[in-house]
Amino acid sequence: MVKRNFSVGLLIATYNWPAALEVIFLSLLQQTQLPDEILIADDGSAEDTTRVINKYRSILNIPLKHAWHEDRGFRKGIILNKAIKQSTSDYIIEIDGDIIMHPRFIEDHIKEAEKGHFVQGARAMVGEATTRHILQSKSTRLGFLTKGIKSRFNALRLPALSFIVKANPYSSDNTKACNLAFWRKDFIAINGYNNLFFGWGSEDCEFAARLIHAGVRKKRLKLAAVCFHLYHEYHNKSQVTVNELRYTETLNSKLVFCMNGYAEV
Repeated sequence: MVKRNFSVGLLIATYNWPAALEVIFLSLLQQTQLPDEILIADDGSAEDTTRVINKYRSILNIPLKHAWHEDRGFRKGIILNKAIKQSTSDYIIEIDGDIIMHPRFIEDHIKEAEKGHFVQGARAMVGEATTRHILQSKSTRLGFLTKGIKSRFNALRLPALSFIVKANPYSSDNTKACNLAFWRKDFIAINGYNNLFFGWGSEDCEFAARLIHAGVRKKRLKLAAVCFHLYHEYHNKSQVTVNELRYTETLNSKLVFCMNGYAEV
């Protein structure tokens, strides 16, 4: 177990996929180091998701906080802000509701936490057939050699060599919130996620851009904090162009604080 002097919250964004959420909880139970709280950002799921959450609330000896709002389309940024409003943790590790964590996922993130930085991790992609098997068997034992794993390099855990992989600390491009970590005070300082993003696309890059504009640097984490992205159909991308334009405006204006974000939910 890694010694630390800060509290950690695990933030999980979910929408109407309770079977995937259950295997996330199962992978959480296998962690070498548990978070101090679990934050569920639920973008309008039906009652079956709540039943899964309540089931694991009784199993886990950790505060489990469920933020929910009505399903009115993809409003992920808003519900993430609402979930973090319930948090008391110093440091937030964020994953999506289709991510299975390696047993040392949280431990690796804690080791990598550094003031003045946020951390972008990687993900290994799981094929459709293997995803079906995982959901049916509820098996979360995945690794570099697992059949049906794509982008296999990202399934390799060699933390002693993580320092080899570098990233531009000033680039917000290709930020993916499926494996992300940041300090809650930095999140609040830039007013969190931008609530004006509706539909899939660029909300995580725009968030990262404002962190960078505020002086928080990006760290790329490979060969540690390994996680596995379950196969699913792609989201509706009808808002991609609008969202990309909003992201570009943030970059060009060097925006730090969004006017409709965490404080407004």
